[in-house]
Amino acid sequence: MQADFPEKLKPLFEHYRYKVAWGGRAATKSWGFARALLIKAAEKRLRILCTREVQKSIKDSVHSLLGDQIQAIGLGQHYRVLEHEIRGINGSEFIFAGLSTQTIESIKSYEGVDIVWVEEARAVTKRSWDILIPTIRKEGSEIWVSFNPELDSDETYVRFVLNPPPESKVMFLTYRDNPWLTETSRKDLEHTRKVDPEGFENIWEGKCRTAVEGAIYRNEILALTESKRIRNIPYDPMLKVHTIWDLGWNDQNTIIFAQRLAGEIRVIDYIEDSHKTYAEYVSLLERKTYRYGTHYLPHDGAAKSVQTGKSGQEILNQLGLKTEIVPLLDVEDGIKGARLMFPRCYFDKDKTARLIDCLKRYRRRINQVTNHPEGPLHDEYSHGADAFRYMGTIADRMSNEDKMAKIKYPSLGVV
Repeated sequence: MQADFPEKLKPLFEHYRYKVAWGGRAATKSWGFARALLIKAAEKRLRILCTREVQKSIKDSVHSLLGDQIQAIGLGQHYRVLEHEIRGINGSEFIFAGLSTQTIESIKSYEGVDIVWVEEARAVTKRSWDILIPTIRKEGSEIWVSFNPELDSDETYVRFVLNPPPESKVMFLTYRDNPWLTETSRKDLEHTRKVDPEGFENIWEGKCRTAVEGAIYRNEILALTESKRIRNIPYDPMLKVHTIWDLGWNDQNTIIFAQRLAGEIRVIDYIEDSHKTYAEYVSLLERKTYRYGTHYLPHDGAAKSVQTGKSGQEILNQLGLKTEIVPLLDVEDGIKGARLMFPRCYFDKDKTARLIDCLKRYRRRINQVTNHPEGPLHDEYSHGADAFRYMGTIADRMSNEDKMAKIKYPSLGVV
């Protein structure tokens, strides 16, 4: 059998525990993976799991791609393409599933898999990788990963490109590695190069974006990166540490730790967690041994709980924190305030990495009917971004002074 095959993907026919192909669009990653798997499964009986983070139906999978490649490389007599699976005449099988719906128990049915192909792997979460990888433990089994990157903080990029595990073969490809690039694709990439240079770098060149497409703080993040204001920011014991909270129980509870020196705001630390009591958060704060100033809470911090009859502010005050409620602003006004504050901010690159990731991914909802952007999307990244928005509201109130309350003595004429 003769079949065209990308030069850079020839290591797919060698043995590695992890085979990772990443880069830009039209780089032959997907059809190269498909051809390699079909050839290998025609030569030897293999059980292959084709997966991605979300698969709502078989249409979301690589089922059609594999079916097309079976015909393209002349393997029609070796395979039966069924509605939800593909079977080889030698007993090989291709099965399809999404990762996001899997649990530790449900994924055990894939323990005997020889090869897993994780397509569009950029979107795969840490949870999914932590469930999948230990399950694929058959002797000699392999995990194949293909994706186009978005941010350099994406779990898949960090796990396989920045910190590849042992027995990995990592292959970077772009359209330049595709000798079969169509004229249509060439015209598309040239158009993107002209009208959207940053998009071209990500989509076609495979370079990570500074922030997600449509990010609310895209320009601010770009300036933050270019001015090298994400770096090691040590705690200064001469300055007060102020905290800014976004409260949550089932959702994330986030806390930003910031110090202010004149007009400069140093974001030195960050906490994000859930299902913890106020007492547990206070204990976390105490263990950091910072010299604290004011702890700023959102407006719902003053709302009394039905269960306790007390507000979050009252509980935190009783636990020894000096708190204030952030003035309630319209969300868009808060975003404007955060934008104005951004040029003054410096972020610790390690301790605030999650917060920076939230700001890179903070984006608007898109109306499904009009396709127009609306208010900020409420997702796993919005909680950190909300706390940052609150900080923009109170930035100039963060003081390093110990403000003593004035005592009134009317009988002495002191008021």
